[in-house]
Amino acid sequence: MRPSGRTTDQLRDVRITRNFTKHAEGSVLVEFGDTKVICTASVETSVPPFLRGKGQGWVTAEYGMLPRSTGSRMIREAAKGKQQGRTVEISRLIGRSLRAAIDLTALGENTITIDCDVIQADGGTRTASITGACVALVDAINWLKAKGKVKGEPLKQMIAAVSVGIYNGEAVLDLDYAEDSTAETDLNVIMTENGGFVEIQGTAEGEAFTPDELNAMLALAQKAIGELSAKQKEALAG
Repeated sequence: MRPSGRTTDQLRDVRITRNFTKHAEGSVLVEFGDTKVICTASVETSVPPFLRGKGQGWVTAEYGMLPRSTGSRMIREAAKGKQQGRTVEISRLIGRSLRAAIDLTALGENTITIDCDVIQADGGTRTASITGACVALVDAINWLKAKGKVKGEPLKQMIAAVSVGIYNGEAVLDLDYAEDSTAETDLNVIMTENGGFVEIQGTAEGEAFTPDELNAMLALAQKAIGELSAKQKEALAG
């Protein structure tokens, strides 16, 4: 039995709320159970120096956790004077994942920056961030199109992400903190809506996982990505 009472292939309650903040070109509150992340997409009609004159755009991301998003207060990284390695790694993961959704040439010389701010953490913050960020990214692209800033269609495909793992010897989907903190294996899977893999991050915390266990985890992830893609499209249609 999982601590939450969910079945092995059951997602937490997932909610995607668009237009959550007033000023950003795209803004989403994404909730995976008790994990809550605000994803905002900001547009600049310019590109970083390394892309100037190349006729293509850029999508990048920054990730952070608010001081009381966890059980005890964390010191703000700005107060420490540097970002932690985990923060940098997750920021880069989100950016890489979102670029898989976009035709950067069709985006033109525009930059979209996605800020993913965790306001409450209960496991799976990076996968929730990616899933919500993609919806915010679409809204930012639609803003650019409405302003006549892009020609064609920059969006190639939707992407979403979910965690899977081995918990008490069994493959389970969408780990919350109670499972994530004690799981034998933790795997984060980012996929396209069409079933292609963008990135897989996996770690055995104790015993090495087997090929059969890996296949079982990936099968759970593939099923869940279909469900998450449907929720993204439902949000965008609202």
